[in-house]
Amino acid sequence: MPQGKPRRRSPAPSNAALFTGLTEPETGLPAGSPLAARMRPRDLDEYVGQSHLVGPGRILRRAIDAGQLPSMVFWGPPGTGKTTLAAIAARRARARFMPLSAVASGVADLRRIIEQARELRASTGQRTVLFIDEIHRFNKAQQDAVLPSVESGDVILIGATTENPSFEVISALLSRSRVFTLKPLTEDDVRAIVRRSLSDERGLAGAVLLDQDAEDALVVVANGDARVALNTLELASDASPDRHVTLPAVKDALQRRSLVYDRAGDAHYDTISAFIKSVRGSDPDGSLYWLMRMIDSGEDPLFIARRLVILAAEDIGLGDPQALVLASSAQQAVHLIGMPEGYYPLAEATVYLALAPKSDSIKRARQALDFDLENTRADPVPLHLRNAPTQLMKQIGYGKGYRYAHDAMDHFDPDETFLPESLAGRVYYEPTDLGAEAELKRRLEALRTARSAARARRGDTSGSPPAPD
Repeated sequence: MPQGKPRRRSPAPSNAALFTGLTEPETGLPAGSPLAARMRPRDLDEYVGQSHLVGPGRILRRAIDAGQLPSMVFWGPPGTGKTTLAAIAARRARARFMPLSAVASGVADLRRIIEQARELRASTGQRTVLFIDEIHRFNKAQQDAVLPSVESGDVILIGATTENPSFEVISALLSRSRVFTLKPLTEDDVRAIVRRSLSDERGLAGAVLLDQDAEDALVVVANGDARVALNTLELASDASPDRHVTLPAVKDALQRRSLVYDRAGDAHYDTISAFIKSVRGSDPDGSLYWLMRMIDSGEDPLFIARRLVILAAEDIGLGDPQALVLASSAQQAVHLIGMPEGYYPLAEATVYLALAPKSDSIKRARQALDFDLENTRADPVPLHLRNAPTQLMKQIGYGKGYRYAHDAMDHFDPDETFLPESLAGRVYYEPTDLGAEAELKRRLEALRTARSAARARRGDTSGSPPAPD
């Protein structure tokens, strides 16, 4: 993205016409091209942001400066300069730049470009940078079609994606590429881009007056996306009769900020993760913020409700048994009334769960159970615990010696056992000292003490098996 004073363009390489999407006057952009396209940086000295990648001494900067490009995947949010960086890298390498959109292209387009690249390399030695925008939109077969030409060096692949390449790009391509992560632009970055567009001859130089509060709002609502900032500025200036852009004009042009969110993408998983961790961490303010971020971005409210039910059972559990009741009620309420009113039961359950005493004792019990199920013998059910509906079953010992709990004092018989003999004394459930579970712990300790005393009277010295690590 642009920064500093505009610099007079030096003569372009002979293949400049192949750099589709660059915005110098000599590339011949059609009249009326969007401001964001006209202001696309021409070289690294105009590029704003991503200093962790293209700052002095950084490995990508060194590779671009040397014109020695590996195949790469640029992963980052929209409007952070992925396409621009790919075009600049191709120019520095004096390579043919062939952009392709995964949304509008198929295997036939790939094969055509690859064959042209092979012929060009054979006849002139010139390399081809194949830039695939939104590479995550290609299916496995389409990505496989690129692989042989990447391996042979006929093309240098640069893929751009807003989705996690670990999940969206096949492992064979990833193993042959370097993944570089682009970060959202900072507010200072976006401000520099906006100000350059107001002073650069390719942009709005001398034609637009932007109020300071309007600039501040533009920088914030862009949310790290330079394209949003420039498109909003252009629309606001076009709609202002005197080309004087005020705060109301910016708000009117933007209408409503569109949050980066995809129900099947990284933003979905990252945001629900932040929500869950906020509730688990007993922060109702953070919990409500992430709840509203999901709702505002169009998340399925029933998905949120289901997560609240899981949270109530997994992270609060018996610390407050009422939490599961309230979360389940919220889920039913949202199903019944829908949105936007469904916000209220969701918010009520969110705050209650965030403030409830937390217990993961049921989860830890599950982990201990999983360990024993995996690592101990699966003994048959002890005979005294089996039902005996027939005479034959009674004759072979089914139900023999079983003590009916309600016949004992306090409806509890400390001499009765319920685990297989090989697991005698094994402890799975360990309550916390918080909330309602503190009372459960007090009762459980009394019951276990009585059982231990009964085992001692019987001379049963069997101990508990080793606990899982």
